[in-house]
Amino acid sequence: MLLKLPREGLTLEALASPLKILFQPLFACGLFLISSWQSEKSNWWSGSIHFANDHGSQKWCAVLLGAGIIYQTNKWLSRRYLNAFTENSRWNSTKELVVITGGSSGIGAVVTSRLANDGTKVIILDIQPPLEETVKNVFFYQTDISSAASVETVAEDIRREHGNPTVLINNAGTGNSMLIADQPTAETERIFQINILSHFHLVREFLPAMVKQNHGHIVTVASMASFVTQGKNVSYACTKAAALAFHEGLAQELKHRYNAPKVRTTIVHPTLTRTPLVDHITRNNKSKNFCLEPETVSDAIVDQLYSGEGAQLILPGRFTLISGIRGFPSWFQEMIRDALTSSRKSKDS
Repeated sequence: MLLKLPREGLTLEALASPLKILFQPLFACGLFLISSWQSEKSNWWSGSIHFANDHGSQKWCAVLLGAGIIYQTNKWLSRRYLNAFTENSRWNSTKELVVITGGSSGIGAVVTSRLANDGTKVIILDIQPPLEETVKNVFFYQTDISSAASVETVAEDIRREHGNPTVLINNAGTGNSMLIADQPTAETERIFQINILSHFHLVREFLPAMVKQNHGHIVTVASMASFVTQGKNVSYACTKAAALAFHEGLAQELKHRYNAPKVRTTIVHPTLTRTPLVDHITRNNKSKNFCLEPETVSDAIVDQLYSGEGAQLILPGRFTLISGIRGFPSWFQEMIRDALTSSRKSKDS
């Protein structure tokens, strides 16, 4: 049976996926046992004691076993620490109430559609109505999330008409391709209001009920711009770096201040994704840069909700190394930023 390729085609992740079996300790143990059995069989037939090639294969099996144990232990520790060593929170589609910002189009619309089709009630907060007709368990509230007063009003309406939300997905985002000195103050403030200050407004409204029940999930849709800043993308990158700090701080407060570790937190860092926000870039992608499909990002978000655990998701996985750029040598950091900014320049031209 052929492996199903990602929506983006034959990616590096798809090519590397079969190699994951090498980091399964049981696989390495199996190879070691086969190698040992073959060695004993050869020794019995030949009457000799050792064969150098047998020892070599067993040595590599032992190395592979050690690497697999380290890899799996690292994954286990990350999952457990991010979830305060508590058991999984069971997802119940009929009992969860999801609020998602920017759910009328792009990634948010796909997340909404999948959750609603699985029987979950979803509330969309957006300035624009949904592009497609919604199903019966999707409710739209026209809201300017950049306004704290508007968020407070709509939150009261939601609690009165639907109850307390158990999931908040801070998905809405905006940006532009302006130089720092060319960007009007009002535009800078608009980007910060939507991309990061709205997170504070919304969490202030919906977090207390989650804390009281010690149940909930807050998803922050950030970007790879949380780690790498490009020219003509500075205000957007600033807000996404702030979103990462917001996510990290919120997780700490839930564990150590509110004592509500089962209110999960997830942050998502997708690379360039085909959404209306960047349509002017992806539509004429002259540089042929890798682009994610919105369904890929939405599937990652929904699957994480269903897992009952919080996480940090970097999409695609190959960019995980870039997330550590702040610790790279300065010359290497600048080389990466130069390459990305030059690529963006070619798209804008």
